[in-house]
Amino acid sequence: MSDQKTAVIIGAGPAGLTAALEFLRRSNIRPIVLEATNEIGGISRTVRYKGNRMDIGGHRFFSKSDRVMQWWIDLMPPEDTAAEISYQGKKRVVTVPAHLQEEPPLRGLGPLTHEAETEDSDEEEISPDEVVAVVVAPPPENEDLVMLVRPRKSRIYFLRSFFDYPISLSAQTIRQLGAWRMFKIGIGYIRAKLFPRKQENTLEDFLINRFGTELYLTFFKSYTEKVWGVPCDHISAAWGAQRIKGLSLRTAITHFLKKTFGRKKSSDIAQKEMETSLIEKFLYPKYGPGQLWEHVADLVTEKGGSVEMSWYVNKLHIEGNRIATVEAVNPAGERRTIEADYVFSTMPVRDLIRSLDVPVPDTIRAISDGLIYRDFLTVGLLVNRLSVTEPDSSPLKDTWIYIQEPDVQLGRLQIFNNWSPYLVADPSKVWIGLEYFCYETDDLWRMPDDEIKKFAIAEVEKIGILKASDVLDAHVVRVPKTYPAYFGTYDKFDEIIQYMDRFENLFLVGRNGMHKYNNQDHSMLTAMTAVDNILAGNMDKGVLWKINTEQEYHEEK
Repeated sequence: MSDQKTAVIIGAGPAGLTAALEFLRRSNIRPIVLEATNEIGGISRTVRYKGNRMDIGGHRFFSKSDRVMQWWIDLMPPEDTAAEISYQGKKRVVTVPAHLQEEPPLRGLGPLTHEAETEDSDEEEISPDEVVAVVVAPPPENEDLVMLVRPRKSRIYFLRSFFDYPISLSAQTIRQLGAWRMFKIGIGYIRAKLFPRKQENTLEDFLINRFGTELYLTFFKSYTEKVWGVPCDHISAAWGAQRIKGLSLRTAITHFLKKTFGRKKSSDIAQKEMETSLIEKFLYPKYGPGQLWEHVADLVTEKGGSVEMSWYVNKLHIEGNRIATVEAVNPAGERRTIEADYVFSTMPVRDLIRSLDVPVPDTIRAISDGLIYRDFLTVGLLVNRLSVTEPDSSPLKDTWIYIQEPDVQLGRLQIFNNWSPYLVADPSKVWIGLEYFCYETDDLWRMPDDEIKKFAIAEVEKIGILKASDVLDAHVVRVPKTYPAYFGTYDKFDEIIQYMDRFENLFLVGRNGMHKYNNQDHSMLTAMTAVDNILAGNMDKGVLWKINTEQEYHEEK
C-alpha cells in the first residue's frame, strides 16, 4: 500500500494551482484539483471569443514578492527587450545573446542568462547565491510562452475629459478642474492634515484623511460606490488599507515631481519601492493571464497531479478535527468521494461552511450567510475605432480607464490591444471591455445578453467614447462573486477564522477562500506559505491571515 499523501485542492485559480505545483515540485504529496467550472484560472482566466481574448478585470503581473516574481519568470520568461529588472536589491539588464540560447539551463530555469552591467552597477561582485536566474525568451512573434513588458497607462474619464491617474498637479489638470475646484481641493487637503478624523472606521474616513473632502467627493466617492453598490461610510476602512495604503495626494504629487524632473528608471520592471498605483511597467503573458494558469495546469498534470473540471465540492466529511473526505458532484449528477490528507479551499467561505457535514454553530452560520460578494459583468466590444484619441490623434494608449461619469453605470473600460496586441485577432480593430459591478439579483445581471449589449453600447456612446455605428461585434461575460465585500457581516469575520482553524488539515487560501480582496500574487503567497508550513510540519495558520494584512502594497484595481 502506497504511503503517498493526497492534497485535495478546491478551485483551479491562482491559489489552487500554485499550491498544486508547489506540492509536486517540493514533495511527494499528490494534488487533486477540483474545479467547479470548465475553465482554468478563476477570475485570472482568459476568455476566448472568435479569435479575440478578454482579460477579466485586468491583471498586471507585478509583485513586491521576489518569490512570486521569480515563480512567474521561471514559468514564462520575459521577451528579449533588455529590460532592467530589480531583484534582491540588485539591478541589471537581462539579455540573452543568440549563441547562448541553446546552452544548458541554469538552475533548472531555462537558457543561461547574460547579465550586463548597468550604469548604476558599482556594487561588489554578486555571489552565486545572490544571483537571480532570469530567463529571457525569444521574441514573442516566435514564442508563445513569453511575458511581454508592457507600459502602464491608466486614466480617469470625468467631465468628458481624461485626467491623469493618480491625479497630478499638471497645468492640464488645473485647467480641466478649474481654479476654484483646485482651491477647494487644496483647502480640503490642508484641513484633513490639520484635523484628521481620529477614528478610521469607514472607507470614507480613510479616504478623506488621505485626500481631503473635496478630492474625495470629486474622484473617489461616486466611483467607489459604483464598485460596491453601497455608500462609502458603510464600507470598512480595511478595504482602503489593502487597496490604496501608502497612496495619498502627497505621494501622487511627489511621484509627479520625480517623474517630471527626476532621473528616469522606467525600464525597472520590479519597481519594488513604488506604490503599485504608480507602477509604469509590468509583465503580461502574451495571451493574457489565463495562458499562464493553463500552462501551470498542464505542468501539474505532467508531473503526476490531477486537474479535474466541472466537479463541484458539495460536502466535506469531518472526523474529529480533520477533513477526512471530500465529496464532489458533476453536471451529470455523478458523485465521487476522495480521501484527503490535506484540503485547500479557494471556494467562497459561505459555500465552504455550508458543505461541512457537522452541526455548525448558529452564530457562525449567520455570519457566513451574511457575507456579501459583489459580482462583475463585462461586455467585450470589437470596434472599428474609438471617437477619442491621444492629443496627437494617435490611438489611446491606456490599458484601462476609470469611468467617473455619474450619468452612466459603466465603471471601467479596458483596451485589450494595449494589454497585449496578441489579444486581438485583427490588429486593425479595437477590442475593448466595458466593466460593470453589480449583484446577481440586479436587473442588469438578469438582462438577456442582447439587451446588455445594447445598453452598454448606448452608455459608452453617450459619454463620447465611440459611435454605435463603429461596433462590429459584442460578447457578454458574467463573473459571480468577483469581489468579497467588506461590509455585511464582515466585521465579525474573525469568528469564522477561529472556527475554521480548528480543522487542522484545512487551509483557506486565495481571494474568495479567505474572503479577502487579494490580488493574484497575494493569493499565490497564501498557497505557497500553506505548503511551506505543511512541509515544515507546522500547522499554525496564523501567518496565512497576515498576508496582505501588513499591507506592504496592493495593486489598485
